[in-house]
Amino acid sequence: MARISPLVALPPLAFAALAGMFLWGMGRDDPTGLPSAMVGREAPAVPQTTLPGKTQLTDAMLRQPGVKLVNFWASWCPPCRAEHPTLVELAKQMPVYGIDLRDTDANALSFLEQDGDPFAAIATDPKGRGAIDWGVTAPPETFIVDGEGRILYRFAGPLVREDYANRFLPELEKARAAE
Repeated sequence: MARISPLVALPPLAFAALAGMFLWGMGRDDPTGLPSAMVGREAPAVPQTTLPGKTQLTDAMLRQPGVKLVNFWASWCPPCRAEHPTLVELAKQMPVYGIDLRDTDANALSFLEQDGDPFAAIATDPKGRGAIDWGVTAPPETFIVDGEGRILYRFAGPLVREDYANRFLPELEKARAAE
């Protein structure tokens, strides 16, 4: 009688392990979400430059009482343009601060003049170093910051449609209720 090699069992075991890993991954709450190491921590320093004629965003502004938003954006970013009307509406309810990422002053000012300026104050980050400190992967990204300057939530992507209504707004309401 021929003896069967134990190596024959290796492919089915590898397949079962891979299938188990996929099954576990599908059961996660938000498989597309990237957790932020910044949530619960004090907001990093903001860049100390601004656009001509605009109010400079300062670290002290992030520590003023009340919930506020910090939005990383750029004029060259199509999703930033898509979310811009949402930011204009949010600015009527609360302070919205902007950090212009890897942009020229002329393009950023033209964008704000054309579509409206929702930002109470702005910082510019022409080389993207401030974005690295905040853990920004790509614009747009919006952070909910509390009255003590702590980051409560990070939203990567444009604030539009179902993502805005189902993911961002509940976190914003939670932050406002805890205020």
